Amino acid sequence: MRAIQFTGYGPATVLESVELPRPEAAPREVLVRVAGTTFNAVDATIRAGYLAQVFPVELPHVPGIDVSGTVVAVGEGVTADLIGQDIIAFLPMSGPGASAEFATVPAELIAPAPTSVPLADAAALTSSGLTAWQAVVEQADVRPGQRVLVNGAGGGVGGFAVQLAASAGATVIATAGPRSREVVAAQGASLVVDYTTTSIVDAVTEPVDVVVNLVRTSPEETAALVSLLKPGGVFVSTTTPGIVPPGSEVRTASVFVRSDAAQLANLARMVDAGDLQVDVSARYPLDDLATVHALGEAGRLRGKVVLTPTRGDDSARG
Repeated sequence: MRAIQFTGYGPATVLESVELPRPEAAPREVLVRVAGTTFNAVDATIRAGYLAQVFPVELPHVPGIDVSGTVVAVGEGVTADLIGQDIIAFLPMSGPGASAEFATVPAELIAPAPTSVPLADAAALTSSGLTAWQAVVEQADVRPGQRVLVNGAGGGVGGFAVQLAASAGATVIATAGPRSREVVAAQGASLVVDYTTTSIVDAVTEPVDVVVNLVRTSPEETAALVSLLKPGGVFVSTTTPGIVPPGSEVRTASVFVRSDAAQLANLARMVDAGDLQVDVSARYPLDDLATVHALGEAGRLRGKVVLTPTRGDDSARG
């Protein structure tokens, strides 16, 4: 099968297209014919070796933590009824990824793919959708009438965070660059602050109940975001941890996304119900993965980018 791998840590150019044996499903695994995978910033960070101590991978390594596709075989202990089913999953960060024509997936991680979007595009829902859910719903417990600030709404997680907060009945303030402004507004943000020209502290004139921070911030920037919270508010971050000032009545929480098949299935149902949109900003053939990594590291990608292992009809279902 065709796959993209790297044999050593380094820049995007270490990614190479190779022929590998088709994998087999081990016990409690399924074998998936990959329809789509995605680019995530963490993919580049792992490839560069910056997370080698946190997420050690076996080299050579096939990257790609998001997968959508069709189950073509099952391992011992997995029901054969899954064969032919279209699924999505968020894969372990240190395991073999989905940048290939076929990938093995732990059976307990899979969820039915949404049927209202092309199967390849459904890969964009997994890690980003789960991160947004665990930040907005689990940690922040956003409720109707609250004011929610999403810092970094133009990224893949940010779009889902804006939608989930808005669908919960909150008024959403979002930061985004010029190329993401219209999309973020369409996703439910009442106010979109262009972070390239305006300080978020100057733009937010009333306290907020929740801050969802999705970008790396300096200690000073983090403290400024925390200062925007009402008493009893919560600062949720997927990056820089928040620090509660002495005597403050706010709470901080860090989100380290975990795979959760039940949550993922619920997100897929929301997509099919029209309550959640999957925004794919660009699609590339898998052979262009090195190019996509370089674009991502240069800050030239918006939202979610999907890669497909063939140049044919990648939306075809099993």
